[in-house]
Amino acid sequence: MFTTTRSSRGMRHRRPRHSAVPFLAPLLIWAGAAGVLALWWSDTTAVVGPAGWLTGAGRITGLLAGYACAVLLALMARVPLLDHTIGTDRLARWHAFGGRCAISLALAHTLLVIWGYSLTSHTNVVSQTSTLVLHYPDLLKGTAGFLLFLATGVLSARAARRRMSYETWHYLHFATYLAVFLTFGHQLSNGADFVGNRSAQIAWYTLFLGVAALVAWYRFAVPLRRGLRHRLRVTAVHPEAPGVVSVHLTGEHLDELGGEPGQFLRWRFMSRGLWWTANPYSLSAPAHPSHLRITVKSAGGHSAALGRLTPGTRVWAEGPYGGFTANRRSAFKILLLAGGVGITPLRALFETLPGQVTLVYRARRTEDLALRAEIDAIAACRRATVHYVLDEPAAGSAHFTPQGLAALVPDLAAHDVYLCGPPGMTQSAIQALRDAGVPARRIHHESFAF
Repeated sequence: MFTTTRSSRGMRHRRPRHSAVPFLAPLLIWAGAAGVLALWWSDTTAVVGPAGWLTGAGRITGLLAGYACAVLLALMARVPLLDHTIGTDRLARWHAFGGRCAISLALAHTLLVIWGYSLTSHTNVVSQTSTLVLHYPDLLKGTAGFLLFLATGVLSARAARRRMSYETWHYLHFATYLAVFLTFGHQLSNGADFVGNRSAQIAWYTLFLGVAALVAWYRFAVPLRRGLRHRLRVTAVHPEAPGVVSVHLTGEHLDELGGEPGQFLRWRFMSRGLWWTANPYSLSAPAHPSHLRITVKSAGGHSAALGRLTPGTRVWAEGPYGGFTANRRSAFKILLLAGGVGITPLRALFETLPGQVTLVYRARRTEDLALRAEIDAIAACRRATVHYVLDEPAAGSAHFTPQGLAALVPDLAAHDVYLCGPPGMTQSAIQALRDAGVPARRIHHESFAF
């Protein structure tokens, strides 16, 4: 079942801004990989025999593994240019894919080099492994770094992630920094392509020091500076629906944050049990120079504790992050598709997006429709269309089929779609939209899944 608030006039249409960064970034990454291969090619005169082929393959995979580590850190350094144009979740997917590649390359490098060296020295692989680890410079540290990197990769596998909290997974990932630090010296001390090659050494130092500077600045220095500058505090906590609360915050110079509707910040509440972790929550209203608001559903220990926050609690916020903004829009007609607490970023976009906007908001029961009064007021003010879809046995899921969405939203294929909701709903909605003729480039969504 659903109810509708309808009108025909949208806000003034403005041309969205587009960026070439999402297209140039992969090209730059692949160009760097080609440069790494060129380094091996220029430094290799000939490859002779099985030992030569194995050792050569080990050198190539080692160079690429080292380069992949630098790329992985750069992707998650939270550089605004990348984060706001490519999108946080897309960067996370690139990071996850790159992590699997880096671990595979590092493992291949280890096995190939040991095998190749054992053939050259006519020893078995166990003896050769012992010789390499104990007698080559920096290789003991490199081995420790490799094992730490491998352990981090195993713990990042989907099956392992399901058994740990977001906070535990987040802090375990800091081990990656230590792993890269431990293996860096080994690359320069033992890598045949770096020993005696001053230009290659300078290039490698420049790459890793540059990435380290990005990480130090955007992940540590900027959040610290903004925390001291903005001095955020909780002013009130209001219930919005069963298990859903809005947290209101105030601070200083908030106009400098630059948060756009659809973006999120990582919030660290300086309260008992919450201070040690920063969790991502979207702005549920457009940022104001004197106050901000997030709306959160109780889905775990951290989110449930937000309902018990007291006014005056100090807050540190990192961000804003994400590319789920008006800049992704390419059409005049916009569909906002929300499920549950996924209404949070879409409510802010509903108020501010130019064009002809339709909102479809799905919840299980009427009382679960958080922020409904605000949504109705916005719809009346801008004369937009709202459909409330209740997921009851008699009529719920039928509306999230290609036919159901097309019935709710005429000319569906001509719309840009902003989508936010639970993973299952998001996946089924994306498939329904594609089946209804909406091009993939016009379906926009971001996920906080880890």
